[in-house]
Amino acid sequence: MSVKVCTNFAYDRTVAALHHPDIDDVELVDVLAALGHPVRLRIARALASGAEMFCGEIVPDVPRSSLTHHWRALRESGVIRQRRAGRKLFLTLRRDELNARFPGLLDIALNDGF
Repeated sequence: MSVKVCTNFAYDRTVAALHHPDIDDVELVDVLAALGHPVRLRIARALASGAEMFCGEIVPDVPRSSLTHHWRALRESGVIRQRRAGRKLFLTLRRDELNARFPGLLDIALNDGF
């Protein structure tokens, strides 16, 4: 029995750039919708200190398959920034930008006022 091995392929290791909306394009309704989900609110609260965190350490009890959806919803609504470092993703809350755009919103949302 002969086994033929294909060695004639190209593997594309490029990763698409992460889209972060300009703060002037961030809409209040999108931020509220993102923070309205319990898991996403937990993520934002975990990031409230301002420290950058590895995505796997923020909510370890939530399946990774659903976390990618939550990261995208938070990023595309303008709530967080994601940064790739090799195979890891690091997240930060866009606190200063959001406070400038929607004064007091994060204070209310992240302190059990939501």
